[in-house]
Amino acid sequence: MESSVAGILLAAGEGSRLGQAKALVKLGGQTLAERGVTLLRAGGADPVLVVTGAAPVTIPGARVVHNPRWRSGMGSSLAAGLRASSAAGAEAAVIALADQPLVGAEAVRRLIAAYRDGASVAVAAYDGKPRNPVLIARRHWAAVTGLAAGDTGARPFLRAHPELVTLVECGDTGSPDDVDTLEDLARVRAVTALRPERSS
Repeated sequence: MESSVAGILLAAGEGSRLGQAKALVKLGGQTLAERGVTLLRAGGADPVLVVTGAAPVTIPGARVVHNPRWRSGMGSSLAAGLRASSAAGAEAAVIALADQPLVGAEAVRRLIAAYRDGASVAVAAYDGKPRNPVLIARRHWAAVTGLAAGDTGARPFLRAHPELVTLVECGDTGSPDDVDTLEDLARVRAVTALRPERSS
């Protein structure tokens, strides 16, 4: 039986520059949290865990992991998600951000495929530049958590161990654009209005 790959959606932020919790922002009839769960599930991650903080989130089929330390930044949310993934028996986890709604499910599929082919750390790249989502095998989780602090997430670990990183080109599958401001949200809404919704 294939080892399970969890999906972790980091959706705890309050969206101070946006004026509302990002997880609850609506885009194309779904909240950003719902879009993120759909992304991970369609890409083959199971179970899917949503790390919450600033706003309560309930999504059918996803496990909610509340991070009481969400104000400290993304690092504590990543640690909470990895702990929950470990308790669920997952052997790897794909980590995605709720505020990157244009990432395609195919990116998740490619990261999981790279893991099945032997990569222990796989990072989605867009035109050769590493972004998100990121897959990390369980054997690295303790090291990732040990280096994650504030809003840095997995980045310190990835920079400390470049020899482990397999870049997986995903520029043809979507975009890692962030929704941090109202201007960002307007731009992303314009993009989604111009193209059909797809799970790939």
